[in-house]
Amino acid sequence: MKKYYEDLINYDRQIYTVLANTSAFIKQNYQNLNWVGFYLTDKKFPNTLFLASFQGKVACTEIPFPKGVCGLAATKNETIIFNDVNEYKDHIVCDSDSKSEMVIPVNVNNQLFAVLDIDAPILNRFDQQIKEEIQNIVKILEAKITQLLN
Repeated sequence: MKKYYEDLINYDRQIYTVLANTSAFIKQNYQNLNWVGFYLTDKKFPNTLFLASFQGKVACTEIPFPKGVCGLAATKNETIIFNDVNEYKDHIVCDSDSKSEMVIPVNVNNQLFAVLDIDAPILNRFDQQIKEEIQNIVKILEAKITQLLN
């Protein structure tokens, strides 16, 4: 799967193209996901994430740090998993079908660039294996974005 993803984004010349195909790639290759997408940082608004490319239902457009799972992951700059989002009092409900969530920071040039948000309509969707697989995809993505920005 790693090689297929690398080949998919290899010739892309625009960041938004890479983000769009990354969210589609994950949604198509992992079962039981109802939302996969990115929230980007913006230097003009340093403590807010902004909706970018995604696959799924209409979503929240802005998320302030440290609100929700995305804001928490951005604030801590680490992968966050909630196997039952209803147990997280600060969860932001964009899709009431979402039961579990994983958010992975995307860092470029040692700074938070975005978060990858993945929601599932079932409890306990995200185990160690899927976490590691998608973190590996994010490492490839980070390298590609770094290449495009330099």
